Amino acid sequence: MTDISHMSEGELEYMLSKPSPQVRKTVAALDGDIAVLGAGGKMGPTLAMMLQEAAGGKQVYAVSRFSDQGVKTRLTAAGIEVVEADLLDPLWHNTLPRAANVYYLVGMKFGASGNQPLTWAMNAYLPGAMAQHYKDSRIVVLSTGNVYPYVDAGTRVSEGTPVDPVGEYAQSCLGRERICQYFSQQNRTPMTLVRLNYANEPRYGILVDLTLKIMHDEPIDLSVPAVNLIWQRDANDYIVRAITLTQSPPTILNLAGSETVMVREAAAEIGRMLGKSPRFAAAEGTKCLLSDASYCFEQFGLPATGLREMIAMIASWVAAGKATLNKPTKYDVRDGRF
Repeated sequence: MTDISHMSEGELEYMLSKPSPQVRKTVAALDGDIAVLGAGGKMGPTLAMMLQEAAGGKQVYAVSRFSDQGVKTRLTAAGIEVVEADLLDPLWHNTLPRAANVYYLVGMKFGASGNQPLTWAMNAYLPGAMAQHYKDSRIVVLSTGNVYPYVDAGTRVSEGTPVDPVGEYAQSCLGRERICQYFSQQNRTPMTLVRLNYANEPRYGILVDLTLKIMHDEPIDLSVPAVNLIWQRDANDYIVRAITLTQSPPTILNLAGSETVMVREAAAEIGRMLGKSPRFAAAEGTKCLLSDASYCFEQFGLPATGLREMIAMIASWVAAGKATLNKPTKYDVRDGRF
């Protein structure tokens, strides 16, 4: 068992942000500085740290409102230039750093069903404003597999599958993509749209949700019987390297794990590691969000971290009572209301 319960949060983030030789090669070949917009969220800090570690003489900027000042402190300590800005307020736009290479991670998911106007502003309006502001840059835009239709557990959807988003969150994310496609074509801005599902690390993700439910003897909902899972360091690796695929019109890139993970089987494995038997609610459903990331793997190779290793690291961290982000993924929501 890969036990990481001895690590501090800083040591964990160092592990999640360690660049591969391929990432170092990609970043070394970039012309100009790098900005990560939305660097204060779930993936932004470790993505920015990975870029900084590989940056050489390039400047890496981390842009966010930074509601968590601890994140700001850790990014600054890593040598990243932190820029506090409310991107929804145009008055802040003149303060944004010039950067030839932009990673756009801004978005709103949780609370979307309770504040639809803000959800659409964050997920559809703001990407257009930033696409115009950085029209002369190369941009990697983080999107989501939620734009796809639900499919049977034995099926995966490719980049060519027609989109069919369920609920306003997913619809607003498709809005993000359409707006970015429009401005990419209008301004000839090279972009890659990365459709991710689902990144996991010891403080956040589906495996954290399952571990906590098993520890607290809470029933696990099997309404969505299967999921895609990818280790956050591997996801960061692919997101960094996706800048090599930017073009106009934008490249679409599915980013997911290499296997379909049955929720019941993942929970059973976690239970074995914890010495507890998981409980399940009702019968298994039949429909899932499952993406085929074959094109990503053809370009960049398979993920470095397998499912068992992910489970071992996450279960050891959570079982030790270490910090989590306290943000359930709601992976089992079928009606799109987050």
